[in-house]
Amino acid sequence: MVRSWDASVERAQERLAGGLQLRAVAAGDVRRFACWDLASLAEGELAEHVDPEALDPSAERELRERLGEGGREWPGGELYRRRYWVLDPDAPAGLPAGTVAVDNWTRGPGQLAVSSLYLRPSARGRGLAAAALDEIYRAATTEGLPGYRLEAHWTWRHAVRYYLRRGLWVVSWKRAIGLSRMPQLPPYRVREEGGRLVLAIADGPRGWVPLLAAGREGRWLRLDETAAYRQAGGWVHGYARPTLALHLALAGLPLVRGPQWWAEAERWADIGEPEGLAHRIEHFERSARDAGRRPVVPAPVVPAPVVTGAPEISAAPAASTFAVPAPADRRFGAVGGRLGDSEDG
Repeated sequence: MVRSWDASVERAQERLAGGLQLRAVAAGDVRRFACWDLASLAEGELAEHVDPEALDPSAERELRERLGEGGREWPGGELYRRRYWVLDPDAPAGLPAGTVAVDNWTRGPGQLAVSSLYLRPSARGRGLAAAALDEIYRAATTEGLPGYRLEAHWTWRHAVRYYLRRGLWVVSWKRAIGLSRMPQLPPYRVREEGGRLVLAIADGPRGWVPLLAAGREGRWLRLDETAAYRQAGGWVHGYARPTLALHLALAGLPLVRGPQWWAEAERWADIGEPEGLAHRIEHFERSARDAGRRPVVPAPVVPAPVVTGAPEISAAPAASTFAVPAPADRRFGAVGGRLGDSEDG
């Protein structure tokens, strides 16, 4: 018996293969695609740019050894996902701009699962990755699937910032940073207002409606919510806080509201309150160091440890109602630039 979701995924894959942005990887190009995947890993894990078209078997083997478990090649990948070349209309015939893959089974609430999104450096900044993701979203929603989701490593800051600029919502941080685009989640933006980051959603004639605001209060995080947030539907209500939390982390702002909140951080180790993200970031950073990588963190997301028996530091209110003025027409940043803009999409 074929489940309806599986049939919808099959039809979505057929749409992708027949579209203009992507081309299905032929059987004879499987190793070539694997080399492009390896180039993506080398950039993310080792901060090295590798030409995937120039990798011979010896160089490929050496690079996989350096990457360790992360560089291991898993046979039979075509059984659980379909691979595509991202096309570049300005490139010589046959030379792809990058790669992307879509699983043959859904993830989360029946969404397409996207992986292996990578563009060669010379193809970045021209909207090719954005066009590929838009194509996947259209294929999913046309077949009745609620969009797509993907994962990005916290230590791959370049990719994390890119997905946030694309307007993806944070839906998980259990194994990596899980991000999603789905019809149930409206466009949002995060702006700086009075030294705090304000998350607002697009709400038709009402324009941008602020939901949450957060910033530093002494050593700790202060997080406030609006009446609009309290009235928001389940998807928005559930993912607004995690999404703002990731923006806070990338801006180098604290994620912990006080020692009491930090003591319970493991409660939100999958998704939820900002303290859960702080807890997971500690794990992600420790794993990176154990693997010999030393990622640069914008700033500590957890204040200095609280000594047992020390006087308790009062935490900011968990969720007080506040009024936020209409966001100014500028992005957060030292000189008004877009937050973490790597211009790679």
